[in-house]
Amino acid sequence: MKIIEQQLRGKHSQEKCEDGIVVTPDFVAVIDGSTSKTRHRINPDMENGRYGMMLIAEFIRKVSPEVSLDEFCRGVTAHIFNKYPTDSQGSPTTIPPQDRLCASAIVYSRHLHQIWMIGDCQCLINGRLYENHKPYEEQLATVRAQVFERCCHEHQDMIDGRTIVHDYARDMILPDLIEAMQNQNKTYAVIDGYPIFRDGIKKIEIEDADCEVVQASDGYPFLMPTLDESEEALRLQLTTDPFNIKTFKATKGLMKGNCSFDDRAYIRFRC
Repeated sequence: MKIIEQQLRGKHSQEKCEDGIVVTPDFVAVIDGSTSKTRHRINPDMENGRYGMMLIAEFIRKVSPEVSLDEFCRGVTAHIFNKYPTDSQGSPTTIPPQDRLCASAIVYSRHLHQIWMIGDCQCLINGRLYENHKPYEEQLATVRAQVFERCCHEHQDMIDGRTIVHDYARDMILPDLIEAMQNQNKTYAVIDGYPIFRDGIKKIEIEDADCEVVQASDGYPFLMPTLDESEEALRLQLTTDPFNIKTFKATKGLMKGNCSFDDRAYIRFRC
């Protein structure tokens, strides 16, 4: 494998970034920790999304180069689950989906010549786009876009110029986001310490011996063949539609003090 270019950037800071990139002699992975929907923390020192991302990265660095997709899913699930608290008898406690360590990951296995898309992630393979979106996000993003202007009129403190101070439109869909999470690893796949919904995973066979791959988190709304092109597409989105309610609809927008609406990770390599 040859790494051509890569970038990892937090929406607010690198220290709080919930995205991650892992490169070993046998794997290339992009991990996207999920934004917390509640105040519950498994590790009091950091957000659940960042902690989940770090644990998945730790697992990838230690796992056997020959691991299969099923073995990977079982192993990373156990690695996360072991971090959950136990009761006074040492038995695992039940963690509701919205309070779990939750992340998506896209992993290239050099040994198997496969890409595994677990959760909400995207890639380009020789220029062809592959996506694996959460089934409910588009609908809720549309609802947020529809109520955004109304919320601005009702709440004068909502925006400051081209940034959001408090996203009242997101507040309106937050109960639906939490409700939709009750289906994680039932109707769609994530890595959260509970058995991964296998039908929600995309497995792509890499048949071309000389293949160029781009793997990225959803912090890039328009994935392009190069980092510069992807950054320019993001810059244009942030300039023309920073609230993510028109050309690109999302469940969150550009908050005041942040450089983008989400953390972002991008890596381009040749197999």
